[in-house]
Amino acid sequence: ITFLHSLAVSIDLQNIKDIKNWNILQDGSITIEWCQYKGFPISKAETVLKHDIHSIARVIKDLDNYPNVFERVTKTHRLEKNLVHIILDMPFPFDGRDYIVAYHTMEENDSWVFSFSAQKNNNSPSLDGHVRLVNAAGIWILDKTSTDNTRVTYAWNGELLGSFPDFGLERAWVTQGTEVLNWLDQALTNQSKL
Repeated sequence: ITFLHSLAVSIDLQNIKDIKNWNILQDGSITIEWCQYKGFPISKAETVLKHDIHSIARVIKDLDNYPNVFERVTKTHRLEKNLVHIILDMPFPFDGRDYIVAYHTMEENDSWVFSFSAQKNNNSPSLDGHVRLVNAAGIWILDKTSTDNTRVTYAWNGELLGSFPDFGLERAWVTQGTEVLNWLDQALTNQSKL
């Protein structure tokens, strides 16, 4: 038995579709909402992308390529098959963030789920100038709406820890959700041009 990544933080977002008490932060082509769930602020971004479900799933599960897709991801380091260390840049004056997560995928007929949750890993020491997000958790849900359209839902634990002020969290969640879905769309659009 290995203890390298034991003691997972259990913020299970598998039942995210059943949560009803969302607060709307942004309504439009990308909807951003948040709620308290199991003692944590959970943020959710949702849109319909004009790409097929399989193309989107390939990009999301290619964690090694995240720095080329999501501009705030500066590095990913695979620790084991389904265990990865992700390092993020934050806007000035805030320290970067990093987290170690285990992930798994689940595919059904017209839907696909990629979920992740924080793991302790004694082989990845804290990084200077970064705050470790020890409760990191999230989920990507893809629902096929037509051959070339997919509803994309991305939900994550919105706590930022460190010296990030609570009054800035809602703005940060709107920025993060919008950026992530726009960067995903752009990466897919660029791939389709090749």
